[in-house]
Amino acid sequence: MQDSLASKFRDLVSGKRRGVGATVARGALRLAEVPYSLAVRWRNRQFDSGGRPVERVGVPVISIGNITLGGTGKTPMVEWVCRRLRGRDIRVTIVSRGYKAEDGGANDEALELEQKLPDVPHVQNPDRVAAAQMAIEEFECQAIVLDDAFQHRRIARDLDIVLLDSQEPFGFEHVFPRGTLREPLHGLARADVIVLTRADMLVPDDRAGVQTRVARLAPLAVWAECVHKPVALVSSTGEETPLDAVRGQRVGAFCGIGNPAGFRHTLASCGYEVSLFREFPDHHPYVRSDLMSLAEWARQAEVAAVLCTQKDLVKIGLDRLGDKPLYAVRVGLEFLSGQSDLELKLSEVVSAKWQEAG
Repeated sequence: MQDSLASKFRDLVSGKRRGVGATVARGALRLAEVPYSLAVRWRNRQFDSGGRPVERVGVPVISIGNITLGGTGKTPMVEWVCRRLRGRDIRVTIVSRGYKAEDGGANDEALELEQKLPDVPHVQNPDRVAAAQMAIEEFECQAIVLDDAFQHRRIARDLDIVLLDSQEPFGFEHVFPRGTLREPLHGLARADVIVLTRADMLVPDDRAGVQTRVARLAPLAVWAECVHKPVALVSSTGEETPLDAVRGQRVGAFCGIGNPAGFRHTLASCGYEVSLFREFPDHHPYVRSDLMSLAEWARQAEVAAVLCTQKDLVKIGLDRLGDKPLYAVRVGLEFLSGQSDLELKLSEVVSAKWQEAG
């Protein structure tokens, strides 16, 4: 297995990596954590006290974000929320920063969402207030979904949904760079809804333990738990193939996402025999040499197919790597608990905003 720098970093900050060198490295990261944490706390106090303005727009704003670095499953949640709003005939637009978008084009998350939600516009701009205003003016949207915006406090939101990944819900108890927290844990008190993603990777007692701690940090927040359920294999052209098409056969897999362990769990839940697995950095821009290397890697391993995430496939745009078929595993959200409470929150926010407008 080829580990990405993100995986090596997590091995270090989690304590999994042992030895004198690792201990010294964690000590150095702990020192670097102090000024970063202080800066984040000062910034949050500025917003809390009114020292920095919070700008409102004229439609309901729903934010979906993390308190940790890396992938917690925001894209499936954005899709789920947008589908619920569209199901009520609400015109919705996604607004995001456009992290690692090249030359003004859409980044991988936007391309994936465009494929899944062709009737939902997506505006990417580091100035998300300007992006929201553009969405209202140009698309006449009736609601905005902010992607990855829990720490982006300049734009006011009517509902804050925060996702916690079951494998590191509390960021190894430290703010970056000593851990994976984007801000101190008490920031969870701003959340309206907290969702534990990939909850099936924890036994019920451990899930209850996370919920108990979250209830102390954010006593007013709604709690929900969900899993990322594989739905189908999909080609770059959007053609779907049943999940069992390669079950019982050797497959290779790779990804360039923030949480490679989550993808490995998805593959395991499908019952696939993954003989080789490669990790690339999050948002990796696949170039010709990468694809040639992956094709040779798959050929030598004699796998029946190569699997990746949709976030990877939308950037690659191929149905084959060499002579091997290439599929993405399409996943959807399935709630274990809290779905009705979240749906009620969405309904309340939209209804309240429209009553104000009326």
